[in-house]
Amino acid sequence: MQRWRGYEAAPGGWGRSVVTIGVFDGVHRGHQATIGHAVARARELGVKSVVVTFDPHPAEVVRPGSHPAVLTEPARKAELIEALGVDVLCVVPFTVEFSRLPPEAFVHDVLVAHLHAALVVVGDNFRFGHRAAGDVPLLERLGRTFGFAVEGAPLVAEAGTVFSSTYIRSCVDAGDVGAAAAALGRPHRVEGVVVRGDQRGRELGYPTANLLTHRYAAVPADGVYAARLVRRDGEPLAAAVSIGTNPTFSGRERRVEAYALDFTGDLYGERLALDFVAHLREQRTYDAIEPLVAQIAEDVERTRRAVL
Repeated sequence: MQRWRGYEAAPGGWGRSVVTIGVFDGVHRGHQATIGHAVARARELGVKSVVVTFDPHPAEVVRPGSHPAVLTEPARKAELIEALGVDVLCVVPFTVEFSRLPPEAFVHDVLVAHLHAALVVVGDNFRFGHRAAGDVPLLERLGRTFGFAVEGAPLVAEAGTVFSSTYIRSCVDAGDVGAAAAALGRPHRVEGVVVRGDQRGRELGYPTANLLTHRYAAVPADGVYAARLVRRDGEPLAAAVSIGTNPTFSGRERRVEAYALDFTGDLYGERLALDFVAHLREQRTYDAIEPLVAQIAEDVERTRRAVL
């Protein structure tokens, strides 16, 4: 898959293409259906498929301070999109100036002048241009003017619930990682670098990796979870993950701490990922160390059953 920074990066002599556009945070099942449709149609037409996405999130530019929690970091999003068979990932720097493009200018500059779209595939709720003034009917009218077709990809739903990034963020925020996984088509992932913590886990016999996450990462609600710990090299490890402030020790800093089962070694400084499989319990405060250690042992066994 080619990766372009900006639509201006389209090379000279670039032919026609099938384009789909969106933030695609999470690359969830709805996104997968839309992108998959674009890829299939590009193959039928004998042209390249292009996914256009944006960085940073448009909400942060249009309404500073409103950046939503991020389900997939840029590198992970690119990996997931590439796995769908896309030919080109075009990441458009989303600036204030870009946000002010009228819908007609957006279509002309991006889709026509640079990407030479033969077909544009978008979700039924697609909006574009300054103040999101453009919709699918307008895109279709502009397509007739500029010579490209438009196909809407229906929203993906299950049991009456439409899968969207907003819905998945609400699941993660509530700690319902099972519902999030159902909508994503895979476990929700949180990534970060392992940093030194208070080392209380080591003293209790359960050394944990303290994960420093991105400021906008969609971290599940406080609680204890079963997860898979994914390193760059090696097989995934089962991990019991605690998220919260360590109330038993009067902690104040919210942390993500993972105990990797059946692992001996040093993870400090490593960048790793946690794929959340199941919510085990809420955070609790214990009056003594012994019941806390007993509870951790139970959490570890429940993790083993859930993950392995």
